[in-house]
Amino acid sequence: MRRGMSPRETKRMMQRMGLSMDAVQDVHQVIFKMSTKEIVVEEPEVAVLNLHGQKVFQVTGGKISEKALAVEEAAGPVIPDEDIRLVADQTGRSVEEAKLALEESGGDLAKAILLLQTK
Repeated sequence: MRRGMSPRETKRMMQRMGLSMDAVQDVHQVIFKMSTKEIVVEEPEVAVLNLHGQKVFQVTGGKISEKALAVEEAAGPVIPDEDIRLVADQTGRSVEEAKLALEESGGDLAKAILLLQTK
């Protein structure tokens, strides 16, 4: 049966494999933002594992809370006013109709123009 490794042995073995791990100090909050929700970790312990130039962050502990995003936050990027005016000018439609078409087309100008022209 194998005994557990001491922290010193573990650190040596990681160095031989080209790994290094350091703690990140003074972290108060970590936020993971998804398209439909946010996960907030308060007072976490954060470590950075450097693996051949690639950084891996490990977040542990703390109080975890989840929050669903509002529909307008989860909807994605905001459509610029210039795009709305361009679609309205190209189609002869109102700004409101142009905005709805851009939202329906996911912000694609050409699709929005075609959508309004075919209506």
